[in-house]
Amino acid sequence: MDERKIARINELYHKSKGDGLTEEEKAEQQALRQEYLAAIRNNMRATLDNVSIENPDGTITSLKMVRERNENR
Repeated sequence: MDERKIARINELYHKSKGDGLTEEEKAEQQALRQEYLAAIRNNMRATLDNVSIENPDGTITSLKMVRERNENR
Protein backbone atom coordinates (compact mmCIF):
# COMPACT_ATOMS: atom_id res chain seq x y z
CA MET A 1 0.00 0.00 0.00
CA ASP A 2 1.44 3.35 -0.97
CA GLU A 3 1.98 6.36 1.27
CA ARG A 4 -0.76 8.36 -0.48
CA LYS A 5 -3.44 5.85 0.57
CA ILE A 6 -2.14 5.71 4.14
CA ALA A 7 -2.22 9.51 4.28
CA ARG A 8 -5.83 9.41 3.03
CA ILE A 9 -6.77 6.90 5.76
CA ASN A 10 -5.32 9.25 8.36
CA GLU A 11 -7.01 12.26 6.79
CA LEU A 12 -10.40 10.55 6.90
CA TYR A 13 -9.82 9.46 10.50
CA HIS A 14 -9.06 13.00 11.64
CA LYS A 15 -12.04 14.36 9.72
CA SER A 16 -14.31 11.75 11.34
CA LYS A 17 -13.24 12.96 14.78
CA GLY A 18 -13.93 16.58 13.86
CA ASP A 19 -16.62 17.39 11.31
CA GLY A 20 -17.77 13.84 10.64
CA LEU A 21 -17.81 11.94 7.37
CA THR A 22 -20.31 11.75 4.56
CA GLU A 23 -21.62 8.31 3.59
CA GLU A 24 -19.32 8.32 0.56
CA GLU A 25 -16.30 9.10 2.74
CA LYS A 26 -17.27 6.38 5.21
CA ALA A 27 -17.38 3.86 2.36
CA GLU A 28 -14.00 5.08 1.09
CA GLN A 29 -12.54 4.83 4.59
CA GLN A 30 -13.83 1.28 5.01
CA ALA A 31 -12.44 0.20 1.61
CA LEU A 32 -9.04 1.73 2.37
CA ARG A 33 -8.93 0.06 5.79
CA GLN A 34 -9.74 -3.33 4.26
CA GLU A 35 -6.99 -2.85 1.67
CA TYR A 36 -4.56 -1.85 4.43
CA LEU A 37 -5.41 -4.93 6.51
CA ALA A 38 -5.00 -7.19 3.47
CA ALA A 39 -1.54 -5.72 2.87
CA ILE A 40 -0.55 -6.33 6.51
CA ARG A 41 -1.80 -9.92 6.34
CA ASN A 42 0.12 -10.56 3.11
CA ASN A 43 3.31 -9.09 4.59
CA MET A 44 2.94 -11.21 7.74
CA ARG A 45 2.29 -14.35 5.68
CA ALA A 46 5.40 -13.68 3.57
CA THR A 47 7.48 -13.20 6.71
CA LEU A 48 6.19 -16.38 8.33
CA ASP A 49 6.75 -18.35 5.11
CA ASN A 50 10.47 -17.74 5.63
CA VAL A 51 10.47 -19.13 9.20
CA SER A 52 11.49 -22.69 10.03
CA ILE A 53 10.96 -24.49 13.32
CA GLU A 54 13.24 -27.09 14.80
CA ASN A 55 11.18 -29.94 16.22
CA PRO A 56 12.16 -31.81 19.43
CA ASP A 57 13.41 -34.74 17.32
CA GLY A 58 15.80 -32.42 15.47
CA THR A 59 13.91 -32.18 12.18
CA ILE A 60 13.26 -28.82 10.59
CA THR A 61 9.74 -27.84 9.54
CA SER A 62 9.04 -24.86 7.30
CA LEU A 63 5.98 -22.84 8.30
CA LYS A 64 5.22 -22.43 4.60
CA MET A 65 4.88 -26.22 4.29
CA VAL A 66 2.62 -26.33 7.35
CA ARG A 67 0.41 -23.55 5.95
CA GLU A 68 0.13 -25.20 2.55
CA ARG A 69 -0.70 -28.54 4.13
CA ASN A 70 -3.42 -26.94 6.27
CA GLU A 71 -4.88 -25.10 3.28
CA ASN A 72 -5.25 -28.39 1.39
CA ARG A 73 -7.40 -29.95 4.13
